[in-house]
Amino acid sequence: MAKIFYELRKNNNSDSKTYGKYYAHAKSVETLNTRKLANHIAEHGSVYTTDVVFGVLEKFRNCLVEMLLESKRVKIDGLGTFYTTIENSGPCEKEEEFSPATNLKGVHIRFMPEQVQEMNISSREFIKKAAFINIKALITKEELEDKIEGE
Repeated sequence: MAKIFYELRKNNNSDSKTYGKYYAHAKSVETLNTRKLANHIAEHGSVYTTDVVFGVLEKFRNCLVEMLLESKRVKIDGLGTFYTTIENSGPCEKEEEFSPATNLKGVHIRFMPEQVQEMNISSREFIKKAAFINIKALITKEELEDKIEGE
């Protein structure tokens, strides 16, 4: 079973209704860059070498950005859909007052996981597929900080 590590953190916001309560936060133990992911894929008995897989992943990244910049959604069957959203800096009183240069704060790339039953990786389904382990059970805080700093 997959393992998702978490760390408990106390809410120290005195204005919050949940002040003093604890929440789980996901903890990553490693960040895989494109090359490491390509190595991992190639190690799964792929007929393709790491360099070929890396090239395909790089081309995917380039094309994904290109399609998103053309106002297209990109659906990867079995994984999910990438799309963009717009963050406004504030509303306009009149339609003719709107200017992207002054009224847009940002454009964000979003991801919606696949939710077709046989390929469902939504958060509700994901939680069923993983064992959750408090990271404190594995390493000390100092060891964790050293590992994070080393990335």
